[in-house]
Amino acid sequence: KTKNAKVKGQEQAVFKLYSLGVSTNRDEWVYGRTAKDVTQKCEYLLRRLDETPKSEPPEDIKLSRNLKRRLTSGWKEVFASDRIGTASYRPFDKRFLYRSGLLIDEAGSLDDFFPSVSTSQSICFNHAGARSNPCVFACSSPPDLHFGAAIDAYQYASRYRYASTGEPIDNITDWALAKFTAHYGKAAKITKEDIFHYVYGVLHDPVYRTTYAQNLKRELPRVPLYPDFRQWAGWGKRLMALHIGYEGVDPWPVTRTDTPDTKASTAGVSPKVILKSDPATGTITLDSETVISGIPTAAWDYRLGNRSGLDWILDQHKEKTPKDPTIREKFNTFRFADHKEKVADLIARVTRVSVETVEIVEAMKGAKRDALAEAARGD
Repeated sequence: KTKNAKVKGQEQAVFKLYSLGVSTNRDEWVYGRTAKDVTQKCEYLLRRLDETPKSEPPEDIKLSRNLKRRLTSGWKEVFASDRIGTASYRPFDKRFLYRSGLLIDEAGSLDDFFPSVSTSQSICFNHAGARSNPCVFACSSPPDLHFGAAIDAYQYASRYRYASTGEPIDNITDWALAKFTAHYGKAAKITKEDIFHYVYGVLHDPVYRTTYAQNLKRELPRVPLYPDFRQWAGWGKRLMALHIGYEGVDPWPVTRTDTPDTKASTAGVSPKVILKSDPATGTITLDSETVISGIPTAAWDYRLGNRSGLDWILDQHKEKTPKDPTIREKFNTFRFADHKEKVADLIARVTRVSVETVEIVEAMKGAKRDALAEAARGD
């Protein structure tokens, strides 16, 4: 109701707008590890669509219902490099995305929250009906529909939304500010920025997640008003800084061991890709040459959906055969060896993020919650 409200008096939720993540229906075409990769694929795809009469869709391109309808209506689009920006494809996995009105099936509120290729702080979380474990993550680029699990849809609420002119508009409602101020008192001097951080903190509360596990699978979160607002807002702010800024945190002092794979080098091929983690020994094996050790077991306790943050990195860097036959034939260029150094660096940084996240979440367990029953709607 708040999302569709025409006047502020009808807004009775924390966020004015929220949206499902970006549903491309052709991830292999419009996402890529490099801008060059995305450029090559989308230039080819748009050219093929332009060359083919609208009554005869190209046979080598898999078309969704939406794309067929658009092509039949005569929709044409010329490739433009300024449409390429970053997106949060999976946890700790940013990719380049070609923002195309023609090629992306359902963009959600992409233009409201991320006009052009700008960044905006957002909270991504499970859509109602989730089958996987909770996955809540802050990002500064648009998340994918299946951000935390292929079997679930994900939605997000941003700190700001934007007018067609590009002017930022506060996405936290006046109703929310009034609700929090009435509960905690004017002396608390709560701001909308504080509320944003508070919400993020509470959504990580293990007691809250356990108490309302079934509710969180069926409906949008309701945000409890805990006794110590500042403590929860502080936790949320720290978590958000870690999760959005994970690429810039100090790397954990892991140990890297490189043992030459003479068999592979003699054959003139890259080391065998392994990408396997072993929490019991605190190690991650990247390939037949490189092992990273000294990772605290607690790092694997930070889970997003059904995987740890570290295992998300490994999963998303596997060499997988593309499903699309044209991509498989013409654009199957991903090789782990080309990204190995970046992955090694990312593991050290995400280890830091994971350990510190777990420490904050553990501290939450001892907080007072005598106001759990009183809640503000957290849409």
